[in-house]
Amino acid sequence: MRRFVAPALAAFALTATALAAQAQGTVNALCSTDAGWCEAAAAEFSRATGIRVLQAHKGTGEIGAQLRAEAANPKTDIWWGGTGDPFLQAAEEGLLEPYRPAYINDLYDWSVRQYAMSGNRVGGFYTSAMGFGFNTEVLKKKHLPEPRCWADLVKPEYKGEIEMSHPATSGTGYTIVAGLVQLMGEDAAFDYLKKLHRNTTTYTRSGQAQAPNVAKGEVAVGISFIFGFDKWRHDKYPVKTAAPCEGTGYEIGGIALVKGARNKANAQRYYDWLMSPAGQAIGAQAGSLQSPANRTFKPDPRIPSMDGVKLIKYDFEKYGQAAERKRLIDRWTREVESQPR
Repeated sequence: MRRFVAPALAAFALTATALAAQAQGTVNALCSTDAGWCEAAAAEFSRATGIRVLQAHKGTGEIGAQLRAEAANPKTDIWWGGTGDPFLQAAEEGLLEPYRPAYINDLYDWSVRQYAMSGNRVGGFYTSAMGFGFNTEVLKKKHLPEPRCWADLVKPEYKGEIEMSHPATSGTGYTIVAGLVQLMGEDAAFDYLKKLHRNTTTYTRSGQAQAPNVAKGEVAVGISFIFGFDKWRHDKYPVKTAAPCEGTGYEIGGIALVKGARNKANAQRYYDWLMSPAGQAIGAQAGSLQSPANRTFKPDPRIPSMDGVKLIKYDFEKYGQAAERKRLIDRWTREVESQPR
């Protein structure tokens, strides 16, 4: 009889553990940063808490459209990662829930400013500068110089060699447009974007496509946030990066609770964990090298320094407004995308 006790107890323990995990419930999340970070964070949070994370990976522009479509019956509890302008637009439209965490003093000032700007509806999750990534082997094979400035990218020799994301579906793409408008002035920026269009081979749906496409030699030059390319450089791919010599914009990645969330308590737990040292460290462990918001731990040394990068004074409040975003995207679609290449 005794030999049956241990298996029975083991089976009971496993059942109890499974029921306890099930009792923790679920959280429905949308994630717009690198897919590897999204997946690793969800898995680690579930392991640590027993809460099941049902999470999809999409571009920020797509998620903004989804939240607007679902506003009367929200299916998402939390949205995190991806450039912050679409988050600010969603906050303006009343799609996000105010939340000011108790640990706000543990965050860098640039993160805290996002809370202040959005009525506590959006937090600053990470930051990274806009720039270029390029495949050195492809450039060498085609006898092309390494680009260092925005002006380089519109030279005739780069025709068909450049890739960026679409401003309507990608927060990264919109940040490129809005950053150039602030750097050059609007009319000059659109003249520049028309010239860049002639050299652009593809507008991808997501701003995360450029780094792997450059690393694998599918395109010579990609315009996106610098951190994405650095992951591939550290993995020994023939990739180098440059911050534009004239100056450049930057992102503050967002994090937010969705208004009307069905699993609000679990969403808040996921949010707090993502902003904790443990959650923030997952990014670099998964190869995402943005600068984290939490200043209470030592970040991964591979994260690129912002020292020496000529950053513009990016007006997140103005260019995060829904009307301004729509106006610029409509103008880009009308005056740039419609042009022949």
